[in-house]
Amino acid sequence: MKALTWQGKRDVRVEEVPDPRIQEPTDAVIRVTSTAICGSDLHLYEPLGPFLSKGDVLGHETMGIVEEVGDEVTHIRAGERVVVPFNISCGHCWMCERGLMSQCETTQVRSQGKGAALFGYTELYGSVPGGQAEYLRVPQAHFGPIPVPEGVPDERFLYLSDILPTAWQGVEYAEVPEGGSLAVFGLGPVGLLAVAIGVRRGLRVIGVDNVPERMARAEGYGATVVTSDDDPVAAIHELTEGRGVDGTLDAVGMEAHGSPVAEAAIKGVGFVPDVLAKPLMERAGIDRLAALRSSIGAVRRGGTVSVSGVYGGMTDPLPMMEIFDKQLSLRFGQCNVKRWVDDIVPVVMEDGDPLGLETLATHRLPLEDAPAAYEMFQKKEDGCIKVVLKP
Repeated sequence: MKALTWQGKRDVRVEEVPDPRIQEPTDAVIRVTSTAICGSDLHLYEPLGPFLSKGDVLGHETMGIVEEVGDEVTHIRAGERVVVPFNISCGHCWMCERGLMSQCETTQVRSQGKGAALFGYTELYGSVPGGQAEYLRVPQAHFGPIPVPEGVPDERFLYLSDILPTAWQGVEYAEVPEGGSLAVFGLGPVGLLAVAIGVRRGLRVIGVDNVPERMARAEGYGATVVTSDDDPVAAIHELTEGRGVDGTLDAVGMEAHGSPVAEAAIKGVGFVPDVLAKPLMERAGIDRLAALRSSIGAVRRGGTVSVSGVYGGMTDPLPMMEIFDKQLSLRFGQCNVKRWVDDIVPVVMEDGDPLGLETLATHRLPLEDAPAAYEMFQKKEDGCIKVVLKP
C-alpha cells in the first residue's frame, strides 16, 4: 500500500509499504477514506525527529471502512464505516474504567514512561504505524473504533479521532460556570473547535491568535478576538473589568514560532545525533511558554487553566508564585477520546453542523500531495488551517 513515511527532518514521503494484517484477535484492518494532518504532526516534522525511525508511517486522525476484524471484535464488522481514536485503549483496565483512556494500562508504553500507545507518534508512544495511508491496522479494535452512520460526510465524524474530543475535553477541564467566560489561546483547529463548543454552551469566548484567517473564523463562531502580538493578558483584563476570565484554554503547546530562543533550541536538537538529542528533548526545557504564561495571567483568581496543547520540556520555569497566589487549578493531559464520545455524537449529528465540522478543512488533497501539505501547514501558507487527505 501507499503510506506517508518519515525520512528525516522536514522530509516526509509517500512510499510503498507492506499491507497491514490482523495480528491479534482484537485487531481490525480498515481501508482509509479520510485522514487529516494534525498540528501535533508538525512536531514530528521537525522537533521530535530523534524519536522517529526512517520509514515510520505517520498520522493519527483516521476514518474508513472496515475490511477485516479479529475473532474478538464484535461491535463492528466488514463493510461498516468507523472513525478511529488516536489513543489506543482497551476499555476494561483500571484507567479505562475511570475514563482515563489516554492512560490505558494495557497499552501503556512503560519502557518510555509514557501513557497509552498512539497511532503514528514516535517510539515514545509505541511506534504504532499511523493512518496517513491506504490501510490501517487498528489494535484494541474490540473497543476503540467508533461506528459512523451512513448518509453523513466523512468530515462530520473524522475529527472525533482527535481534535474534536480534545477541544471538548479542554473546555470541560476549564470548568467555566454557566454563562461564564473562557479565553482560548491559539486558534488552530483545536482552538477553533473549542471556541465553537464554548459559544454553543452560551459562554463568553475570547480567542487569541495573530493569524488573520484564524481570527476571522473565531469571530464567525461568535468569539471576541484579540491579537497575541500585543499584550493579550492586558486586553482580556480590560474586557473583563480587570478580573480576568473564569477559565483559559492553552491550545498552542510546544510550537516555537514567535519565541526566538525556544525556536533556536528546538531546531538545534535536529542537528544533534539522536543519542544526545533524545535526552535533551526529554530533560531540557525547550518549550515556548508564552501561551501558557498568558493563560495563567489572563484567568481570574480562583479560576482554572486548561491545557490541550502538547508540551515536551521537563525543566521549563513556571510562575509558581502567581499560580499559588491566584489559587489556580491546572488541568493538563492527552484527550481521553472515548470518555467524551457519547456527549459529542448528538451534537455532531445536529442539523446545520453547529460546530462547523464540514467547513473546518481549508485543503482536501490526495495522499500523494501530503509532503507539500505538511510544508504548507507548517508555514501557514495559502490560508491553511486544516488539511484532509484522501488516500
